[in-house]
Amino acid sequence: MFEKLRTVFSIPELRQKIFLTLFLLAIFRIGWTIYLPVVDIEAMEGSRNSAGGLGALLETVQVLSASQLSQATIFGLGIMPYISASIMFQLLSNVYPPLVELRKEGESGRKKINDYTRYVTVILCFIQSFLYVRMYLMADQGGGANLTASEFEVDGQLTFGWQIVSVLIMTSGSVFLMWLGEQIDEYGIGNGISLLIMGGILASMPGALGSLIGDAELRLNGFDPSKVGIELLLVLAFLFIAVVSSTVYVMQSQRRIPTQSAKHVRGRRVFGGTKQYMPLRMLQAGVMPIIFSTTLLIFPYLIFQFFGQVAPGTVASLFESAANAFQPGHLLYNLANVGLIFFFCFFWTAIMFNPKEIADNLKESGAFIPGHRPGKRTEEYLDRVMHRVTFVGAAFLSVIAVVPTILTYLFPNVNYMIASFYGGTGLLIAVSVSYDLISKIDSYLLMRNHKSLLE
Repeated sequence: MFEKLRTVFSIPELRQKIFLTLFLLAIFRIGWTIYLPVVDIEAMEGSRNSAGGLGALLETVQVLSASQLSQATIFGLGIMPYISASIMFQLLSNVYPPLVELRKEGESGRKKINDYTRYVTVILCFIQSFLYVRMYLMADQGGGANLTASEFEVDGQLTFGWQIVSVLIMTSGSVFLMWLGEQIDEYGIGNGISLLIMGGILASMPGALGSLIGDAELRLNGFDPSKVGIELLLVLAFLFIAVVSSTVYVMQSQRRIPTQSAKHVRGRRVFGGTKQYMPLRMLQAGVMPIIFSTTLLIFPYLIFQFFGQVAPGTVASLFESAANAFQPGHLLYNLANVGLIFFFCFFWTAIMFNPKEIADNLKESGAFIPGHRPGKRTEEYLDRVMHRVTFVGAAFLSVIAVVPTILTYLFPNVNYMIASFYGGTGLLIAVSVSYDLISKIDSYLLMRNHKSLLE
């Protein structure tokens, strides 16, 4: 292992990219810890463990969006607005004619769509940060107290000027993170946005583990749900190993479709007729469906919570009940999460995989799939196989997404966030991004005739 690491850092270009990536991630981590100037830090720290409702939902979302919403830092929004804008334009670029035409223009069209995505990201930053300040920082935490410092308040409420300052700071921080991710993409190693997400997950894991160990009783208690004993720690360790190994297995899984080129006889020599394979990845969409679904599920809660505050009497209680149903761990939240995961898996695969184009390319190159005629029949076969493979991949992501809920239901003494770190979505994303990063480092090693890190 040490020899492989020495080989990695012996390549000047690769070494420079790795150090630059680490430097940019360090900047992200520094901003992660800097509070907004209007925050009452003691009140914020005191509300972290007791926060329910929106606070619990924010803790779940921040795991998957490189944000720090539960502590109101300058990078509090993370890349959640950029993810939301990306979802929006991914959808519109397939149904809205002007964007469809831009996408067909190739690289120039893609750059224009990226510019529009950045503009919409800034707008979403303003909206989300304003809602965050009004509905979380200024909300009554009990006894008329909120999370803002008294020196910035007038009559117990944060002044409008400082509200605008807080919104601008959070907006600037989120836009800076978007730029940071783009710099990692261009000059560093790996996918910038994914690395920011993984950085937030890995940084929070030690705290979650420390909390779990601190509450544990290191003795056998017969799987008593009210206690954290050795048995439960073994279950969590097994889940950790199972999620890591299954994620690596699924990430490498392929459905190989045999193809064969037509034979050509020229004189006494026969050309072509070779057999090859077309690999179809099981997780064509990667882990983005889980990130997209979790990010979008914050909006139903915010909408119902807002109407619950402004609606009268019985109607307000109905909105509050609907908002509570969209908190992590509830049945409706999990059903909506699974549904969105399946939708984004198929949607993302439909964008990236075009069976008609592949069938036409096979036909033009003189290749075919044995047992299927070139053209329409080949297209239908590829589409059918891709749908089956995508369904299996979406089912795997859905199972991983509901593991924390099942674990906290069986063992109520285990915090939902701890379960999501060590047996669910957070661990899945960390493993997937790490594997993708190692694969990109491997490409540099193989180009220079070095051994792969995965050997």
